[in-house]
This record gives sequence, C-alpha cells and structure tokens, in this order.
Amino acid sequence: MIEPILKDAGLSPDQILLRADQVILPNLNGNAPSGLANYSGPLRVGVDLGTAFTVLAVLDEKGKPLVGEYQFAQVVRDGLVVDFMGAVMIVEAMKRRIESKLGRSLTHAASGFPPGVPGIEVRATANVVEAAGMQCANLVDEPSAANNVLGLKDGAIVDIGGGTTGIAILENGEVVYTADEATGGTHLSLVIAGAADLSFEEAEELKKDPSQQTRLFPIVRPVMEKMGTIVEKHVRDKDVKSIVLVGGTPLFPGIVRVIEEITGIPTKVPANPLFVTPVGIAMEDRSELI
Repeated sequence: MIEPILKDAGLSPDQILLRADQVILPNLNGNAPSGLANYSGPLRVGVDLGTAFTVLAVLDEKGKPLVGEYQFAQVVRDGLVVDFMGAVMIVEAMKRRIESKLGRSLTHAASGFPPGVPGIEVRATANVVEAAGMQCANLVDEPSAANNVLGLKDGAIVDIGGGTTGIAILENGEVVYTADEATGGTHLSLVIAGAADLSFEEAEELKKDPSQQTRLFPIVRPVMEKMGTIVEKHVRDKDVKSIVLVGGTPLFPGIVRVIEEITGIPTKVPANPLFVTPVGIAMEDRSELI
C-alpha cells in the first residue's frame, strides 16, 4: 500500500475518486481538463485492461488524477487477454488523445491483473502496454492496487469487474490472501439478454440505465448471490470484519445488500468504484520519481 501518496496529496480517498470522475467520466471532448495547463512535473500512468472497460489514468506525482479515458472494450475475458491487437489499438488511441491534452508524451505506465492469473498471461498485459508505445513500469494485482486508494488496514477488498470477482484480505495494511473466480458484470448482462431476448450489447446498455435497474434487480439477483457465495467461501474462517466493493459492477443498486446478506459481514462501496483500481494501478508507476 502506498499510503504516503494520499497524505502528500492532501486528499482523502473520496476526494481522489471525485477528481477521477471529473477528469475521466466526461471524456472531455478533446478539451484539456483543469489542472493541466501549468503542470510539468512527474506523471504516474496506469492502464487497466478490464473485461468490460479499458481505463488509462494519469496522475500527478502526489497521486491526484490529471486526465484519463475509459472505453467499453471486450479484449479481455476472465482476466486473460483474448484480443491482443484490439487491446493495443484501444490503448494506443487513448494514449494519443491524452498526449494531445497533456502536450507531452506518455512513455511509461503500470498495469494490473486479477489475482491467480497465470504468469504468462500477466506478461501479456505488460506486452499490450509496451506494444502501445509505453514501458511497462510495474505490474500489480488489482485488489492491492485498489488498496493504494482505499488505504484499508484490515478487512477484505472485493473487485467485481466485468468477468471476475477478485478478493484480497488485508491485515495491518498488508495483503495476506488473494483469490479470483469467474463471475462479474458480463454475467449480469448475459442474464438480462436471455430474460429480455436482447443482444448482449443491448443488455449491457439496459443494465447501466438507472431507470431500469429496479426492474432488473430480481433478474440479476441470482448472479449477485453467486458473487456473494464466492466471497463468503474465501472469507470463511478468516477474521474479516468489513468488506469494500470496487470495480464497475458494484455501481448496480442492491449488490451491497446481497453481498452483506450472504457473507454476514458489513459491506460498503465507495462513491465511484469504477476508478478505484485504475487510479491505484497508476500509483504503482514510479518511473519519473526515481
């Protein structure tokens, strides 16, 4: 955990995530966000290749988000890169657009991987970063990256992405156990697609529509219960007193309640869980700080 970064930045985790929302969510339409005009210091860059979303986040030396982009992309499945060239093209395009806003080149980036991914596949993630024109400065498992932002001392971080549910248990701020199993937001979309006779793409959009989520909740609840069962299995017989959910899937209302009911452990989700892991990955990039 890189706790001093947050202290140096003078920002709480919620403030870090609010700033990430401000500079990543709008996609900015080619306009440089506030804070870039006079910044010429070291950059910390992170690439998060998710099953559903690819995120490129750029922070200043103290960990404050400066600029970034995210894009729906199915180039990874269950933590494994399945479309190498597609992933490279997406990261390259993001890199070019962000460079135009920064007025400088991105030469390095850290990246992340779900716990339990085979070593050769972890290397594939680094290869995507390097093929996109950046040195892969570091690789970190995703729950540990998330804790760079959250600063959790004890408890469990559960990263529910598009394809997998990753669990990290922390004691005294150190990760002592990790696990990862297939089941994530993509599975919610597949269930919706089957129930409503929609294409996967249509179901994905419907899932993200706040006006439809209450109606969809009974349909997707069984998948959430499976996620809860995965978490319960890995925290069982361990002294876990709290759970924090991160990733894109916890944005769906009701999932916190389901996980809490199944595990019996108090569960919460930060303001925008989607950017916790990408920002935490970028914090692992120390290339310009050495």
